[in-house]
Amino acid sequence: MKIALAQLNPTVGDIKNNCEKIIKYIKEAKKANMELIVFPELSIIGYPPKDLLYNPDFLETSYSALNEIILPETNDIGVIVGTATKDKEKDYLLHNSALLLYNGKIIGQADKTLLPNYDVFDEQRYFEPAKERQCFDFKGMRLAVNICEDIWNDKDFWERPRYDIDVLEEQYKLNPDIFINISASPYNLGKQELRTRMVKQISKKYKLPLIYVNQVGGNDELIFDGNSFAINSNGDRVVNLRSFSEDMAFVDTENLDELKPLQEIKEDISWVHDALILGLKDYFRKTGFKKAVVGLSGGIDSAVTCALAVKALGRENVVGVSMPSRYSSEGSKDDARDLAQNLGIQYRVIPIEDVFKSYISIFNKDGDVLGDLAEENLQARIRGNYLMFISNREGYMVLTTGNKSEIAVGYCTLYGDMSGGLAVISDVPKTMVYELAKYINRDKIIIPLSTIKKAPSAELRPNQKDTDSLPPYEILDDILKLYIEDDKSISEIVSRGYDEDIVRDVIRKVNNAEYKRKQAAPGLKVTTKAFGVGRRMPIAQKFRP
Repeated sequence: MKIALAQLNPTVGDIKNNCEKIIKYIKEAKKANMELIVFPELSIIGYPPKDLLYNPDFLETSYSALNEIILPETNDIGVIVGTATKDKEKDYLLHNSALLLYNGKIIGQADKTLLPNYDVFDEQRYFEPAKERQCFDFKGMRLAVNICEDIWNDKDFWERPRYDIDVLEEQYKLNPDIFINISASPYNLGKQELRTRMVKQISKKYKLPLIYVNQVGGNDELIFDGNSFAINSNGDRVVNLRSFSEDMAFVDTENLDELKPLQEIKEDISWVHDALILGLKDYFRKTGFKKAVVGLSGGIDSAVTCALAVKALGRENVVGVSMPSRYSSEGSKDDARDLAQNLGIQYRVIPIEDVFKSYISIFNKDGDVLGDLAEENLQARIRGNYLMFISNREGYMVLTTGNKSEIAVGYCTLYGDMSGGLAVISDVPKTMVYELAKYINRDKIIIPLSTIKKAPSAELRPNQKDTDSLPPYEILDDILKLYIEDDKSISEIVSRGYDEDIVRDVIRKVNNAEYKRKQAAPGLKVTTKAFGVGRRMPIAQKFRP
């Protein structure tokens, strides 16, 4: 069978345009004489739709679009597409479904069986699981169609499977000719390597080819990498669609086993770079913003954020603002200016000294500077107000520049450097920020070398260094990964060779900063555990390990 893999970037709730995009790919597949085209999970409505699923108008719009826009275009080609459907017996319940369409009719429906309810997923909130596993007979082939999580429970691959049901095992007993999985699988560094290993083992195990079609694009904090592929019955990946971009590929199941295996995928910092650019670009496009403003301190975090913004939005849509204080070094001011020149963006210098003095004259006796935390935070808040003023008056979205390491331990200021509409690198640890900077400079110097080489400092008091308050970032980031991403206990972290007092202090800071993170701008997820919807900790709690 000749099958098209259509890797789409849908917008949640933009049902009409999503469907028109689907039609465009159907027409291209028809021109190529494809017999079947496969689209991602929930591609009609976009993933994740969240509580839009509770809106009856939303559901009715999706049904109307399916019937009026898509079905009339399915003459002479089969279409597998994802959407939400009502349960046939209890219409107040929903399923996450893959529909097989042909000649203007729905000729098959496979509902998702395994509904993830961990990390960023909460599908059990919205959907009912499939009542049974099934296959579709279509044009002489038996298709075992499943949805995303349904393939993530192979008991021979995972040491501790999450679910009692093995969807592929049950489908295999129905004698399929091929597995077809439609997905909306969010990206994190290492995800594609894991997917490929898992699916290759499945194909080898059942000696069946497998087609995997994944969503691409950014929807809120989640980034979907695409990377759809076809695996032959020998377990070889023989077709791979592009990363972080819409794409379509054609395969013929008759010659899959004859195709040359592709090279193994090795993810590196370029994947994080491309993921952040796509997430940033789509966040702006899908929310209607076009321009961004970034506070440029001369430090590495704001430099990386600004460089990513220029790549995503274009230099004409980014403005950098330097807001020096009495504590800003000449080197940092020069670095901010040089970065803006290298990027070719509009650059403004707006000192904060006069406003800072006016606050001091109100709150400090005789106008003396005390140099305490309140004054440090005041400087950050003045800068935040400057940026928000520009945002309100000129229509720019403020991009916050804090990294994951700082946000984890609360080394950031509410209503100051945390002010903004999107936290671009909030899931990027400080050590990874340096990797990104070096990657951005791979062809030519964009981020000044002095920005990369100098010791990190907030420059909110004389001679301040980040290490005055925090362990070296190499140590801090290791501890944070073990605690936040790997869920390790204090004793387990200490057993890795870290000083117990340092470990306890870092974890105390993480726990105490929860109230700040709850008020932070949404961030783009690129690690296995990001702050936000995937990590839900109470603020008012007394547990201290």
